[in-house]
This record gives sequence, structure tokens and C-alpha cells, in this order.
Amino acid sequence: MPNYQQNHNPMRYISIILLFTFLNLQCMSQDKPTLLYFGDPMCSWCYGFSPELSKALKALDGKVELEMVMGGLRPYNTQTMVELGDFLQHHWEEVGERSGQPFKYDILKDKNFVYDTEPACRAVRVVRKLNPSKELEFFKAVQTAFYYENKNTADVQTYLAIAEEMDIDVTAFKEEFESEEMKALIRKDFEKSAEMGVRGFPSLILVDGEKNISISNGYLPSEQVVQKIELFLQK
Repeated sequence: MPNYQQNHNPMRYISIILLFTFLNLQCMSQDKPTLLYFGDPMCSWCYGFSPELSKALKALDGKVELEMVMGGLRPYNTQTMVELGDFLQHHWEEVGERSGQPFKYDILKDKNFVYDTEPACRAVRVVRKLNPSKELEFFKAVQTAFYYENKNTADVQTYLAIAEEMDIDVTAFKEEFESEEMKALIRKDFEKSAEMGVRGFPSLILVDGEKNISISNGYLPSEQVVQKIELFLQK
């Protein structure tokens, strides 16, 4: 005689339903277009754009998957802040006026601070590996640390303090940040940016299958970002 309980266990059917639901959600997630964000935490226009990006993502409500690419504004640069001071202050003031983001200018007088954006980009890349869900949040925190608090972005302690605030393992962070592997991985981000023809930051490219749609090349208000993406999604 067949075992009725074994063959007709309701929990077994519930488990099967849950499995299929999970698989369907996985497929739906994979079908979402990817919004590539090319930026640099030490790019002033990226700092200005950060609130707009956050508002756009909230308005899109999960319709796209965000993928960050550190474009590398001035990686491996050797110029000091004093050498670039007048040029940078002009841009920072313009960004501040347009975006409302706060700036502090004392760092522009630092003769020893080298405006090399590779360490800041590498720090964000570390978080992408250790805790990808916090990458954008960390990116924005580095921006604030540099532009508003004038922290030294060449010093790993700047990033360790942020990592600790975000409950990211600081020991693992330091090991990854100083590793040759991570230095090679961030170069791949710079190369991807160049390969995709990105010439300025911030830039947004919507990727859907084999289609690459330019959403913005430079600062753009969130309403326009959402409008462009929604227009494509409706096609």
C-alpha cells in the first residue's frame, strides 16, 4: 500500500512552489537592464550628481540594476593641490552653485597633497568585493570625506574610518586595499571605461542585451535621468 503521507506531503509541494518562485524572481532580475554608472569619488561633478543619482534610483524603484565602474579621473597623477588649486576651485564653486553640495576649500592650499584619484577608486573597488550592497553608500561617503571634510584620500585610515562606520571588516579592507590584486582590478575598471568610450564623469549608460544607450555624459538632474530611462523601458 502506498504511503499517502510521503507522496502527498503538503510541505513538499510548498517547497516546490517556493523554489519555482525563487527561480522566476531570479529570471526577472536577470532581465532587468543594467545602468552603468561611470564615476570617480574625487570628481567634483560626480559629487554634485550624487543626490540626483539617489533620487533617480528611488524614482525608478528597482526597474534597473545599478553597476558602478570607477572611471579614473586622474589616476596616478603627480600634481599637487596647490598646482591645480585655481583650476579646481573654479570647478568646485560651479558644482556647488548648481548642485547645492557643500565644499570646503582648505585642502587646495596643501602643498603635500597629490591629486591622485586611484586610491579613492581602489577603496570603492574593495567594498564592491567585500560588501557590494554598500558600494554606492561608501562611494558617497568618500566624496563627503574629501570635499566637505578635506580628508587625505592617500591615507588608508580615511577609508578604514568609513568602513568601520558601515560595519565593513576593517582588517579585510586594509588587506584588500594594499594588495596587488586590487591594484590590478581597479585598472580593469579604468580600462572598461575607456573601452566603452566614456570621456567624462559622471556618465550613465543603460545596457539592455546588446544595446548600449547613453543616458548622460556629465551632470544631469534626476528628473531627466528618469525620463530618459523610462522612455527606453516603454519601448
